[in-house]
Amino acid sequence: MIRFGPSGIPLSCKGRTLRDGIEDVHNLGLTAMEVQLVRVNVLERPAGEEEFGQTPRTLPGELVVEIRRKADKKETRIPNLDEEIEPGDMLVSLTSGLALDYLELAELGTISKEMDIELSLHTPYYMDLAGADQLAQKSMDSIQWGGLLADAMGASVVATYLGLYGDLPPKEAFRRIQDNVKALRDAYRKHKLKAKLGLETSGRKEVVGGLDEILAMTKAVRGVVPVLNFAHVHAREGGLLKRPEDFAAVIDRFEKASDGHLHTHFTGVETEGGSELRYTPIKKGDLRFEPLAECLLDNDYDLSLISSSPLLEHDAMYMKVILERVLAKKLVKGPKIPPKKEGMR
Repeated sequence: MIRFGPSGIPLSCKGRTLRDGIEDVHNLGLTAMEVQLVRVNVLERPAGEEEFGQTPRTLPGELVVEIRRKADKKETRIPNLDEEIEPGDMLVSLTSGLALDYLELAELGTISKEMDIELSLHTPYYMDLAGADQLAQKSMDSIQWGGLLADAMGASVVATYLGLYGDLPPKEAFRRIQDNVKALRDAYRKHKLKAKLGLETSGRKEVVGGLDEILAMTKAVRGVVPVLNFAHVHAREGGLLKRPEDFAAVIDRFEKASDGHLHTHFTGVETEGGSELRYTPIKKGDLRFEPLAECLLDNDYDLSLISSSPLLEHDAMYMKVILERVLAKKLVKGPKIPPKKEGMR
């Protein structure tokens, strides 16, 4: 099955809430939407007496992502939404604007399922999983908290970038990121989060996330999945994706490393020197969608195509239209019938 949808609330959506966005995606005839966790602003406060014995999941009007509890002068961080709040606890809540509380997130998940819209979530775009400083911890927190929100709304994947090489040799950067990805995978498992942690290909050479690196990372850390950004692969691999077979070769490699369903992004892109310069509308970019459409129709893939184009839902719908046009042409041509041999009727 092929799903199409925008990376965020549609630009044409009159309301700017996540609920408005989901309803608008459905009305546009699309079947996927990637929720953007662009800003991760946190508020830390003491737990109130009326909250003792409750759990973060049940608190109204707030998305508490972590309990901080002191024991023997040592602070423990508890990202468990079913942990009961105790006297002396500090509560860390997320002011992301996605929803008021976990009850609303669950309602949004129910609405999306009823409308047959597959939700996914993307973490903030600037990440640093190779570092050993406060920024690296902030990146780890964003990915873990994103998993809590994704699980609450029934999202399938939490997509994330990995971070810069910086001054590190590539092998050392890869090793550090691998350790952090493994820790995140273990945290997802510990808290029984159903959303998969997805590692996205990057389009710039200074960022960890080349095609081979992502596949190597998902092989080294079992349980995480690759996220295939076609524009990034095209940019970083020197304009690799031109023919249907070019797309098929890459998709097949990623499909083998996935859990059966592949999460992908598509947009137009401008490139220079083997790196992405900027996203563009699909019609204006160097990367064409028609060859991918032919590839999808010639193979039995199960994937979601998220439009990360500046035109968002317009280009999500454009991809869907192109796929239908290519399909119509194939049906009109029909199968090639060999000429009749002499004497046969």
